[in-house]
Amino acid sequence: MAKVSITQVKSGIDRNENQKRTLKALGLRMHKTVEVEATPQIRGMIAKVSHLVTIEEK
Repeated sequence: MAKVSITQVKSGIDRNENQKRTLKALGLRMHKTVEVEATPQIRGMIAKVSHLVTIEEK
């Protein structure tokens, strides 16, 4: 499968609990980049927090 690089660019403060948990499950913190497989599950998680992250296809 393809890889996706995700970087958190906006804070999770004052977000609902589901979005905070999603960021934590993805292993993200402010300005931290993680590289994960682009599975349907990960794509769904990215969609939930798309306004807080930047995505780069690899």
